[in-house]
Amino acid sequence: MYFLGLGILFLAMKYLEFGPVAEWTWWWVLSPFALAVAWWAWADWSGYTKKKAVQREDERKQARIDKSREALGIKAKRR
Repeated sequence: MYFLGLGILFLAMKYLEFGPVAEWTWWWVLSPFALAVAWWAWADWSGYTKKKAVQREDERKQARIDKSREALGIKAKRR
C-alpha cells in the first residue's frame, strides 16, 4: 500500500508540475506502481496474505473466547 500511495503522490506532483518530481522522467514517476504490483504478486505467491488473514481471524476468535469467559466469571488465560 505504501508503494501505491507513493505512486499516486508522484503522479499528482508530476501532473501538477510541483517540486523536483516535475523534472523526473515518467519511468521514475511510475516505478512505485510496478513495485506495488511486484509486492502483491510476491505476497500472494508466498502465502503472506493468507497468513495475515489467518492471524486476524485467530485474534478475533481469542477475543470472543476471552469475552465469553469474562461474562461467565472465569478468568482469561494469561498469555
